[in-house]
Amino acid sequence: MKFNSKAVHAGDRKREPGKPIPVATPIYASASFFYDSLETIDKVFAHEVQGYAYSRYDNPTNAALEELVSTLESAHGTLATASGMSALQIALTAALMDRRKHVLAANALYGATVKLLQNVFEPFGTTNSFVDICDLDAVAKAIEADKPGVILMESISNPLLRIGAMDKIAEMARAAGACLMVDNTFASPALVRPLELGAHVVVHSATKYLSGHGDVIGGFVCCDEEHFAPVRTLSRIYGPILGPFECYLSMRGIKTYPLRIERQNANAIAVAAHLERHPKVSRVYFPGLASHPDAETTARLFPKNQYGAMVSFEIRDAGKAEVFAFFDALKMIVPATSLGDVHTMALYPDIASHRDIPAKQRARLGIQPNLVRLSVGIEDIEDILADLDQAFG
Repeated sequence: MKFNSKAVHAGDRKREPGKPIPVATPIYASASFFYDSLETIDKVFAHEVQGYAYSRYDNPTNAALEELVSTLESAHGTLATASGMSALQIALTAALMDRRKHVLAANALYGATVKLLQNVFEPFGTTNSFVDICDLDAVAKAIEADKPGVILMESISNPLLRIGAMDKIAEMARAAGACLMVDNTFASPALVRPLELGAHVVVHSATKYLSGHGDVIGGFVCCDEEHFAPVRTLSRIYGPILGPFECYLSMRGIKTYPLRIERQNANAIAVAAHLERHPKVSRVYFPGLASHPDAETTARLFPKNQYGAMVSFEIRDAGKAEVFAFFDALKMIVPATSLGDVHTMALYPDIASHRDIPAKQRARLGIQPNLVRLSVGIEDIEDILADLDQAFG
C-alpha cells in the first residue's frame, strides 16, 4: 500500500477466528486482562506469546495505534506516550543506557527540549553540548571532540525552520557509535522519514500533525530494532503511556492526516509567498523559499513542493507591544500554544515555545523579539491571508 492507504488501514481490523471484525479499533478501557488458564497469562508476562495482561505494559487500542505509526515511519516498533516530552525523555534514557552519557544537540531546538537536557538529564550526570546542525564541518568536529552517545536534532527546527542533512549526519553518527535521534514533529512522516535516512530513533508530539485536531496530548517513540526493546522495557517500569481513549482519538485523526497535510502544505506555500511581499514583514522563514539557507538539503530530502506547514516571519520594526497588538487583532487565526491543528495558529516564541531560553541566547540563535511562528491550517487560503492582512493594520 502507498502512504495514504497505510494511514487509513494500518493497525485496524484484527481478525480472530469466529469473532466479528470491528471496522475501527475499539477503546479497550481496561486496566488489566485475564485468560481461561493461568498458564496463558504466565506466557504473556514472559513474552512467549502475544497477549495483554496489564495496560501499563500493553493495550489493544495502544497496540493498533503503535502499529499504524510504525508503518508510517518505517519503524521496527513504536511506543505511544503521554506527551511529546515524555517520548523524548524515555527515548534519550533508553539510548544513553549503554553509551557515553553525552548528548550533542542542535543549537536550535524547542525550548522545552533544551530545558529537559539541562534541568533533568544534567543533574543525573549527562553532559550536553550544542552545535549548528546545518554546518556539517562543525558537526564532524563536535563528534570528534565530544564523543557523544546521542546526537539530537529536529527534522525542521523550531522556530526558524532550518533543515539539517539527516542522511549525512546519520552516517557520522553510525561511524562514531552514536544514536541519531530526530524529532520529526514539524515535518511528519508524509514529508520525511528519518529512519529511512539512517536515524536510529524518531520522536513525535502526537498532539500536532498526526492527531491534528487539538484534542489529544500525546507522543510517539519510533525505533529501529536495536532501540525498541530498551524503550519498551523502560515504559513498562515507569509507565509514561498514552491512555486508550487518547490512542483512539489519535488513530482516528491519522486517517485524515495525509489529506490535511496536503492542504496545509499548499496553504503554507501561499502564505509564505504573500508574507514575503508584504510591506509590514521584514523577513520570512520557510523551507520552500529560494532564499532559505538549506534549500539544497530541502530539495534533496523532501518531496517536491512539500515543505511543511510552518511559516515564521518578522514584523517590520516591531517591538513586544506591536507584536501583542498583531496577535490581539487576529479574528480567525487562533493565537494558541500548539501547532499542526486543522485551524491556523499563531505563536509568539519569546513568550511561549522559547520563553525559558535566555534573551541573549535567543538572539544568538536568530530568534528576534519581532518573530512570529505560524502553523498554517486547512481553511480557505483567502480567509487566512485576509486575517493576516487586517491584523497588520
